[in-house]
Amino acid sequence: MDDDQLAEELRLTIGRLVRTVRAADTLPSGEAAVLGYLDRGGPLTTADIAHQWGVSHQSTARAVKDLLAQGFLRAEAHPSDGRKLLLRLTPDGSDRLAAERRRRADWLGTAIAEALAPDEREALAKALPLLSRLDAHLKGR
Repeated sequence: MDDDQLAEELRLTIGRLVRTVRAADTLPSGEAAVLGYLDRGGPLTTADIAHQWGVSHQSTARAVKDLLAQGFLRAEAHPSDGRKLLLRLTPDGSDRLAAERRRRADWLGTAIAEALAPDEREALAKALPLLSRLDAHLKGR
């Protein structure tokens, strides 16, 4: 298999796996993404999240509105620009995100244990640093 074929197979396979795992989510994907960005990046504006996520400000604003209504986020004045609001996770938001991540990991972990032989699980574990290096390389471009 040449590099282009490998790249396409990797893209398709990872995409299918991500979609399959997300199917088990109980939190809408947009809301989960916003919570995740705030968890990883600390307080951000709606525009910051939209930019990092690569979606429209309107899409992000809908998810933010729903998360605020559920008490998973709080908004406060931006320290350097009074026209903006800075979004922060609440303890309930952190707990909800952690529960969703645990559910995903448990579901995927069960599938790994049931579907893969020990040597296959070892091969999968050895591939993780390679995938991380690819991710870092692509982000550095």
